[in-house]
Amino acid sequence: MDFALTAEHELIREMAYKFGQQEVLPGLAERDREAKSDRSMLDKMAEKGILGISIPEKYSGSGTDYIALGIACEELERADTSARVVMSVHSGLHSMTILQWGTEEQRQRWLPPLAKGDRVGGFGLTEPNAGSDAINLRTRARRDGDSYILNGEKTWISLADYADQFLVVARLEEEGDKLRHVAFIVDRKTPGFHSRPIHGKLGVRAGNTGQIFFENMRIDKADMLGEEGDGFKVAMSALDHGRYTVASGAVGIITACLDACGKYCHERKVGGEEIGRKQLVQQMVANMVAGRDIGRLLYYQVGWMKNNGLRHTREVSLAKWQNCANAFKAANDAVEIHGAYGYSDEFPVERYFRNSRGAMIYEGTHEIHTVVQAEYELGYRSDKPLKVTLPSWPVE
Repeated sequence: MDFALTAEHELIREMAYKFGQQEVLPGLAERDREAKSDRSMLDKMAEKGILGISIPEKYSGSGTDYIALGIACEELERADTSARVVMSVHSGLHSMTILQWGTEEQRQRWLPPLAKGDRVGGFGLTEPNAGSDAINLRTRARRDGDSYILNGEKTWISLADYADQFLVVARLEEEGDKLRHVAFIVDRKTPGFHSRPIHGKLGVRAGNTGQIFFENMRIDKADMLGEEGDGFKVAMSALDHGRYTVASGAVGIITACLDACGKYCHERKVGGEEIGRKQLVQQMVANMVAGRDIGRLLYYQVGWMKNNGLRHTREVSLAKWQNCANAFKAANDAVEIHGAYGYSDEFPVERYFRNSRGAMIYEGTHEIHTVVQAEYELGYRSDKPLKVTLPSWPVE
């Protein structure tokens, strides 16, 4: 296992860092304060090829490996969580799941416009009464000849008002007490679809979040990922990809906290001495450094496993759980180091604090991942072979 980054990885890091600094940060404070998202950001990401990272060249992507995706997410979240969320949803939850589960015809149909940014992908699993209890969905799909009739709603959907298509998981209506799920790629232009934004969020205010609704939508069987009954497996595979992007992005928040605190520790003086000389401040900075470096090793390991086509559900859960917890702690300490200024949006650390809290809820709560790790260790949980696995890198 070699975690040495290649020259291509370093170029991806530099490109994503510059994009964050030059395209995401300008005007961000105002957008965050006013809770306004910027749809043009998606087009700018597409122009730079960011939306096609880790998609094979045969499908119009960059052909870079999965570690490159993690590095891009880290640097984008270093600027703002809203930029990384685009990668989590469009690339991780949507595009990579099509790469894993789609037939060759479906890959050829859906992946090129997604990789080029001609279309934006979303993900629909969470419902008002089904978050951590994701298996008990109320959204229903009823067979009707060679198509399905979809009814229901999803909530806390990132890019709800912007995505052109959504990977939607629903419960299959059938006789008896069978509990089976199906997964579809749903086009927002299909009659019966509409979306509504969610306002009043604590964090990620510069990102678009909302609800999506399906009313007697007719979905062609050709738009199903996998087979009938595969829907929940598709969803869990998607979460493995999404959690990878969240785990790597969390390292970006820690790095941003170190950026802000490093500057402030040299500028702020107490009793004629830089506060960076204070041992309790140094302790908080040292903990951030540990979180950043350990976090990178955790997501590099998962990226390596993805590159080799290995199942990584336990490992990505661990990375997501620990990295998000460490990001929240780093942001909390960053506010502490800045004192009263940290409580104001005059400095970015209060935004890091608000943004980092959400990551401990979405893509599996802190408590869910705690249970997952314990159950693996105690033998209550084990990974069964998937019907399909993510193609190893390089993809032929």
